Amino acid sequence: MNTKNKSAFVCNECGADSKKWQGQCAECGAWNSLSEVRLGPTPTNRAAKFEGYAGGASGNKVQTLAEISLHDVPRFTSGAGEFDRVLGGGFVPGSVVLIGGHPGAGKSTLLLQTLCFLAGNMPALYVTGEESLQQVAMRAQRLGLPTDKLQMLSETSVEAICAIAQKIAPKVMVVDSIQVVYMEDISSAPGSVSQVRESAAYLTRFAKQTGTVVILVGHVTKDGSLAGPKVLEHMIDCSILLEGDNDSRFRTLRGSKNRFGAVNELGVFAMTEQGMREVNNPSAIFLQRAEQESSGSVVMVMWEGTRPLLIEIQALVDDSHLGNPRRVAVGMDQVRLSMLLAVLHRHGGIMVGDQDVFVNVVGGVRVMETSADLAVLLAIVSSFRDRILPQDLMVFGEVGLSGEIRPVPSGQERLREAAKHGFKKAIIPFANAPREKTVGIEVIAVKSLQEALDAL
Repeated sequence: MNTKNKSAFVCNECGADSKKWQGQCAECGAWNSLSEVRLGPTPTNRAAKFEGYAGGASGNKVQTLAEISLHDVPRFTSGAGEFDRVLGGGFVPGSVVLIGGHPGAGKSTLLLQTLCFLAGNMPALYVTGEESLQQVAMRAQRLGLPTDKLQMLSETSVEAICAIAQKIAPKVMVVDSIQVVYMEDISSAPGSVSQVRESAAYLTRFAKQTGTVVILVGHVTKDGSLAGPKVLEHMIDCSILLEGDNDSRFRTLRGSKNRFGAVNELGVFAMTEQGMREVNNPSAIFLQRAEQESSGSVVMVMWEGTRPLLIEIQALVDDSHLGNPRRVAVGMDQVRLSMLLAVLHRHGGIMVGDQDVFVNVVGGVRVMETSADLAVLLAIVSSFRDRILPQDLMVFGEVGLSGEIRPVPSGQERLREAAKHGFKKAIIPFANAPREKTVGIEVIAVKSLQEALDAL
């Protein structure tokens, strides 16, 4: 019998495999993304059975949709309201949550705080593969966390982790991280495509069959996306990214996938000496404007998940000494900035083709929606004309290529959020104008970019 191990080449971006190495992946088109994976013999213990939970399984019985029970999904809190918001209301038994972030973002700190809180009410297991048990204990002591209930384990073998967890029967388990654990029947190194994929599949099966909440810590690439094969994000139930600059004490927890709640939900934390502290009113933090008024600054209301959020957008327009003026956008899409500048020239009569344009979203928040279009253009015009906009002005609206101001979702909730924080005037799309007068705020509804400019 031929015992020689075969090999395949797997794309690190999309997970597609090929029989031979090639410079470009034939499926997703990524360059230099194929890595060799050794294929060992067919494993015999891959279909391990775990006992202890039958709540999410219905066996092999075929049922109609009418026969399926529609009772509420049971949840339990993580101890932090902002974390629960991103999760969709708390942890669901049997779910798998993947948390990624840059080194030093606070992933281990946040999860250690969460596990120490949960250990007081239920069995909890923290598995560390990157740090020693002494390092984790020192962090817990520095943060002043209760250490008498949380169970710790230093192990990197997935089979050994699940065997120990089967005996302990925890309700929630953290694996830190998925890139350092391995399966013994796969010959490739930990962190490779095959190891990450098979380890995550084994832990997911353990979570579903035992009802344990499994939280996986993942690394990120240099562009900020989760490392490993793309199939990893399809296996898990909830994918969360912890973002934040090293020079800022604020961290944002953003959900990009959630089978049990809303996606693109945002939670805000502050990194302190006592660990991660949740911020219940993030609008008050992002609106810490300078005491001295200046041009190029305007406030808008963005919609994050299920709540409005007030942020400040700044713009700087300056004479360019280069042949190709710069267009720099921090916190928003740079291609969309170029498109908005073209609309401003064509339908607003303001040409900044010979100017450097810089746009920044204050606070490190990234704007993912189009409601910031009108605010960006008014901030650019304010800086270009050196005209100071009123401090009590709030703006939102999408700008079309023909210069029309298009409506955005949840317009009434945005207005109420602005009025609650003391804003007196709002420039909004005509279709978002309230039928009844909003208390405490003057609404200026506009249909085109030219009307918005005239309203200033």
